[in-house]
Amino acid sequence: GRGNMAAGGAADAQARFGHSVKGLLTEKVTSCGTDVIALTKQVLKGSRSAELLGQAARNMVMQEDAILHSEDSLRKMAIITTHLQYQQEAIQKNVERSSNLQDQLSHLLK
Repeated sequence: GRGNMAAGGAADAQARFGHSVKGLLTEKVTSCGTDVIALTKQVLKGSRSAELLGQAARNMVMQEDAILHSEDSLRKMAIITTHLQYQQEAIQKNVERSSNLQDQLSHLLK
């Protein structure tokens, strides 16, 4: 009857081993599922940040264009200002000349 007991004990141990293997597998599958979910979330977050980065890059390009356009406008305005200053100086000289002429005329007419 001793061999029978040993066989029974072995079967018992095997059953216990089987249970623990099943338990481990279930645990692994569960944690693996959790990992997959976490990874999926991470990937989605990553694609979202890539999207945001792309948007930021596009915005920067637009701003750069706007800045360049503004620079161009400022340059043109500076040129116009310079021209206006020249014209103003010319007008002032003409005014001075004409007032000189008026003085001379008034002296002549006295």
